[in-house]
Amino acid sequence: MVTWVRGHFKDIHGSISFDPENPAGISLEAAISSFGIWTGEPQRDQHLRSADFLDVASYPAITFKSTESRRFGAADYEVTGDLNIRGFTRLVTFEVHYLGKWRTPYNDARVSRVGFTGEAKINRHDFGVSWNSSMENDGRVVGDDVLITLDVEAILETELRPILERSK
Repeated sequence: MVTWVRGHFKDIHGSISFDPENPAGISLEAAISSFGIWTGEPQRDQHLRSADFLDVASYPAITFKSTESRRFGAADYEVTGDLNIRGFTRLVTFEVHYLGKWRTPYNDARVSRVGFTGEAKINRHDFGVSWNSSMENDGRVVGDDVLITLDVEAILETELRPILERSK
């Protein structure tokens, strides 16, 4: 391996159960479109969508559903749950940091948003991804570890619901 390759997913939908006024616990649920992988290199992205990696034709979504959480600091949590990639479900723990709550200035509704960042490390072989290729000096093109980074911004449902009802 020469360097880390960073990929991004943009088509993500989910929900968070979290009370900023009583932040004892957190639960997460998310579905990510596998097809939406973007690394900035179209040929690599196409290879990542193939059966060698994400196999988006057979498994169009990556999902996560938390099963438990543990608060271990003023704004820090361990969120454990089922991560499903390529039909393989494994228990994964994310270390999540609550960034805070703020009122958005972007529209007339001025809804509150909460923010989180987090990360976890998985082994790609646990999800049936074993493709590799040799490099000079006994190197390998793909390492075993995949670092998952979360950057989450969510609108509080209590403030979003009235806006959605007005737009009907």
